[in-house]
Amino acid sequence: MRICVIGSGYVGLVTGSCLTGMGHSVTLVDRDGDKIARLKSGETPIYEPGLADLVGKARGAGLIEYTTNLNEGVKNAGMIFITVDTPCNKDGSANLSRVLQVAEEIGKNIDDFKTIVLKSTVPVGTTRLVNECLQKQRRSQNFELLTNPEFLREGNAVYDFLHPERVIIGTERSSYTKTLTNIYKHICERIIITNWENAELIKYSANAFLAAKISFINEIACVCEEVGADITKVAEGIGYDSRIGPHFLKAGLGYGGSCLPKDVSAMIATGQKAGCEMRLLRSVAQVNSDQRRKFVKKLSKLLPEQTGLAIGVWGLSFKPGTDDIRESSALEVIAQLKELGCLIKVYDPAAMPNFKLLHPDLHYCNDLYEAARESEALLILTDWQEFVNADLNKVGSLMKSKVIIDGRNIYEPDLMKKFAFKYYSIGRQKIDK
Repeated sequence: MRICVIGSGYVGLVTGSCLTGMGHSVTLVDRDGDKIARLKSGETPIYEPGLADLVGKARGAGLIEYTTNLNEGVKNAGMIFITVDTPCNKDGSANLSRVLQVAEEIGKNIDDFKTIVLKSTVPVGTTRLVNECLQKQRRSQNFELLTNPEFLREGNAVYDFLHPERVIIGTERSSYTKTLTNIYKHICERIIITNWENAELIKYSANAFLAAKISFINEIACVCEEVGADITKVAEGIGYDSRIGPHFLKAGLGYGGSCLPKDVSAMIATGQKAGCEMRLLRSVAQVNSDQRRKFVKKLSKLLPEQTGLAIGVWGLSFKPGTDDIRESSALEVIAQLKELGCLIKVYDPAAMPNFKLLHPDLHYCNDLYEAARESEALLILTDWQEFVNADLNKVGSLMKSKVIIDGRNIYEPDLMKKFAFKYYSIGRQKIDK
């Protein structure tokens, strides 16, 4: 099948590339001419394990094309995926301007029957707005509109697309879903057909629930620090309860990235618009924000009150396996370090080019050891495996003061005691002697 994917961000590029891997011919459309030029030259503009290989194979097989011309992408496609972003407005609600603009442009450019799939993350009611936009441009309904939310984890997005736990398809008529179901049935047995509103709310509810688990375990971690308990053991114990499960019970600096913060905010705004107070999710967001401030407080209590202290930072991406820094804890932590007048040296295996666009004044290091050299303290903000495998003897010998504040609990306290570090983590005993 010839497929058009509009939007070449994480969701669009992964979706389009994976569809070529399933034998489909894909035209990827994006209004960003620089990004399209990079893709045409063979460059993969985002870091995602397995994606560059997939894009390269698609290019070699002639299964993928790139264009800034929406009409060119739409005219020969039987199916159109909308994967443009929906950033937050100032009030936390989702900005739907790009989605609605794309819908209007599609409506103007379709001459024969199309299956249109809304894959962007959108609040409940948006698919009906998209349908209205399409209808205004067409005198007869020569399209079928489906909503198909994505559940891709950055760092695992290619695997998640090709091995989904479930596929959600929202529709007004179950007969419309056949074409899309035929694509997914080869990779997923659990395909749920429902209406537009349910499909939209399933996506937001899933992410809001995951965020709630993270904020919950971080609140318990705060208690652990005060009473001498170990959050890793507490999380292990409750995670064996099948009603709870072990996932998303890892204490740390909170959730980040392009999905959970935005989706929690949008879910709060959607609920409040509908007359619901959304007290739980407002607390979830507040706990997440507080977690970063508490982390920097640990540092300020340990070090003398003076400007110019050299601080090393390991990790800038919001999670390992990606170069995405959107809503990364590093953004907030480093902003606070700047306010304290620190000299900041940073290292990340993938995210430094993106971070440098926002903070060009930091010292960007060639490796993790350079970030540790002559540092008064070392902050761990992302749990890359490279940091887990670091030579701690070497790290300690390079630091001015052997102080590590670990926001991801990547080391065992007893190990750090053995190497004579002063070690502070989240929800566990501190090693300060």
